[in-house]
Amino acid sequence: MNLFTDCQITWLAIANTQDLVSLLQFPFMQRAIAGAVLMGILGGLLGSFVTLRQLSFFSHAVGHAALVGVALGVLLQLNPTWMLLPFTLVFGVIVLYLIDKTDLASDSVLSIVLSGALAIGVILTSLIKGYRGNLMGVLFGDILAIDATDLILTLLVLVSSSIFLLSTLRQQILLTLNADVAQVQGIPVQLYRYGFVILLSLAVAVAIKAVGVLLVNAFLVIPASTAKLMSHHFTRFLVFSVTIGSITSLVGMIVSGIFNLASGPSIVLVQFLVFVAVFLWIKLTMKVA
Repeated sequence: MNLFTDCQITWLAIANTQDLVSLLQFPFMQRAIAGAVLMGILGGLLGSFVTLRQLSFFSHAVGHAALVGVALGVLLQLNPTWMLLPFTLVFGVIVLYLIDKTDLASDSVLSIVLSGALAIGVILTSLIKGYRGNLMGVLFGDILAIDATDLILTLLVLVSSSIFLLSTLRQQILLTLNADVAQVQGIPVQLYRYGFVILLSLAVAVAIKAVGVLLVNAFLVIPASTAKLMSHHFTRFLVFSVTIGSITSLVGMIVSGIFNLASGPSIVLVQFLVFVAVFLWIKLTMKVA
């Protein structure tokens, strides 16, 4: 614990590139960069389907509702990370079930459940004494604090997601384009939908410690949206999304080190600037053509 505090102090003291090179030799920085790249790849992969299936608000709701899982973990004196994983998973499945079983629009169901979960989370948070600082970390994240367990969990979710999506890519594409046609073709639509929601909920849970509740959705939406501007061919769109997610995460970590900025927001800022640059480049290209 004392070592991590010293590392954070060193991190804040960075003033130039030479110091950044020295900082890269610290294990906590190496874990942070590895975690950022893994989450970038995971966000790019899942985000491709999130944007096409219009599930960005769903992942946003799961991320905010995770505050309840963290607060419960603290109150029950359990590791918040281990409480977070089953909570987000159950939350995601329940939300999808309510959307399927009611006549309400999906955004209405999400707003209702999100509001209720946030209210519970705030009340539970008020019952916790002496934990406010760490809860701020939950809201805004601290990628420098991730440990080997977090890396393993992120890698497991990434491998599971890759196997699930890539081994059924044709069916996933058809389901994304038209669920009714996929149903007629004999594709187990509900099984694939719930499988995807489970993986998406777990991805949100493992990313929250790094980037926080308020920024986790950016990892899923911005790289995929940028890739969508660049290509309408699904395979290229998927590759662009994963590539942009991983590279912007790495560049964001370097930028945060050079300019002494918070890591999570720096990554999201780089992703946002890349999105703006690609958008302007495409508009200018269209005008010239």
